[in-house]
Amino acid sequence: MEIKKVGVVGCGLMGSGIAQVCAQSGYQVVVSEINDEILKKGVASVDSRLSKRVERGKLSQQDKDSTMAHIRGTANMQDFSDCDLVIEAVNEDMDLKKKVFAELDKICPRHAILGSNTSCLSITDMAVVTNRPDKVVGIHFHNPAPVMTLLEIVRTILTGSETLKAVTDFAKSLGKTPVIAPDIAGFIVTRLLTPFVLGAVRMLEAGIATREEIDTSCKGALNHPMGPLELIDLIGLDTELSVDEIMFEETKDPKYAPPVLLKKMVAAGWLGRKTGKGFYDYT
Repeated sequence: MEIKKVGVVGCGLMGSGIAQVCAQSGYQVVVSEINDEILKKGVASVDSRLSKRVERGKLSQQDKDSTMAHIRGTANMQDFSDCDLVIEAVNEDMDLKKKVFAELDKICPRHAILGSNTSCLSITDMAVVTNRPDKVVGIHFHNPAPVMTLLEIVRTILTGSETLKAVTDFAKSLGKTPVIAPDIAGFIVTRLLTPFVLGAVRMLEAGIATREEIDTSCKGALNHPMGPLELIDLIGLDTELSVDEIMFEETKDPKYAPPVLLKKMVAAGWLGRKTGKGFYDYT
């Protein structure tokens, strides 16, 4: 099938980034939020990112205007009724995601593919609340979506081969590198990354090294663009904690158990860049 119009449920950090990537690639995009205030903030973040690229000479004003013209915001889920593909990018809460998928199944045309941007939750569990489990797939962008080139396509035992091909072709049309991942907790990237970043938190917690020493070492020796503690601040400490708890519950493997320091920081409201304070101070 040919994908022409894309829907994105959620216009937060990931949702707005996904909407931007799709619009820059020429797709008509409908992006939703629970109210107009949050929606305007999300769309404004796309405009801000593109404006910075124009200022740096990496994007023409014409291309920026074209991208923004391809994005339409809505607070009404019914506006997904003519989409060929809808990508869910809400919080990592299975009950919430199931509710979204059940609603999309009723609204979207029968040919439409439904995808989830989850980094760790079961795609199968989302698929079975719909009447189109063969058209449900994981479409996991990485943060920040406009920059990161990898796109994990998560195939369940129910996902149809036509769906898989359509989404793989879609990923390539965005300039992404698609990899097919199994429907297990954390898929490929999160399953590998989580023990690494939690190891950094435990090292800080134990007083083995400072935050700067940890992050500088990883950037300098491993050629990572940012250190693991900087990365958690970007992701959001609450999001990281949620993923850790899901991974640990699924695997019972202690390497996924969230450190006490991470739990206390989340309890204190230190969630990273979005609150101005995490492992680093952004105020």
